[in-house]
Amino acid sequence: MEKSADNMPRIEPRQLTLESRFRFSCHKGLECFTRCCRGINIVLTPYDVIRMKQRLGLDSEQFLAVYTEIQLLEKTDLPVPSLRLLDDAEQSCPFVREGEGCIIYEDRPSACRYYPVGHATLRPKEGDDSEQFYFFVREPHCKGFESEKEWTVASWRKDQGVDQHDLANAGWIELMVRKRSFPPNIRFSTDAKKLFYMASYDMDRFRRFVLESSFLALNPLDEKTLEAIKTDDAALMRLGHEWLKGVLFSKGTMAPDKERVVARMEKRTAEKNKGQ
Repeated sequence: MEKSADNMPRIEPRQLTLESRFRFSCHKGLECFTRCCRGINIVLTPYDVIRMKQRLGLDSEQFLAVYTEIQLLEKTDLPVPSLRLLDDAEQSCPFVREGEGCIIYEDRPSACRYYPVGHATLRPKEGDDSEQFYFFVREPHCKGFESEKEWTVASWRKDQGVDQHDLANAGWIELMVRKRSFPPNIRFSTDAKKLFYMASYDMDRFRRFVLESSFLALNPLDEKTLEAIKTDDAALMRLGHEWLKGVLFSKGTMAPDKERVVARMEKRTAEKNKGQ
């Protein structure tokens, strides 16, 4: 979560661990309540989109069109959706209400759940907390740090439910970190970026792509997985992350089979020549 230039938060230059302790509480009794929900840049994760679109009763294409804007994430050059703010004086989150707070609180994005803690990942290792670090984001107006309520980073993550969000987003985080490790001059093609965006965020479109194209012929799935992805967005999201790891980085269980790719190309060439 980032703030606009006229009210910049202060990121403390201290790396935190899961055991680091802090005091914080946010509630309606604070004079700053909901001020952190205005003038912000919230990048949405794939699991954020699933939770939010389901909460609103929208398909992924509708949700992305109405509530998000596409931006290229710094250091990866990959397209990600950020929450579209209201066109009011404070550039408010569309889901915040004065005196009431967030109207989709149970399904709020990961960035909102983490606040006032920031989170970053260093290397593409799955399930290795030593490769993750945390930091505080302090805003000038925030009174939450004056609370006596004490947390560790680990207990805060669990209390806010963000630990489960991170688990759901693990495959996507790995993709982002792998791309971030590339030299800046190595960029994906426009088509590759479109595939990344579709398989990461646009689950309803990706489902049609999987079920109605040659995807299954090239990537056979077991019956249990096939049945799951027909209705379960989270299962489809995990499939998409594994597929992207193979397509974009030639890694994982769905990395392209070179012999199959060559055979398919030769077949297409033969059919093309036959038709001429």
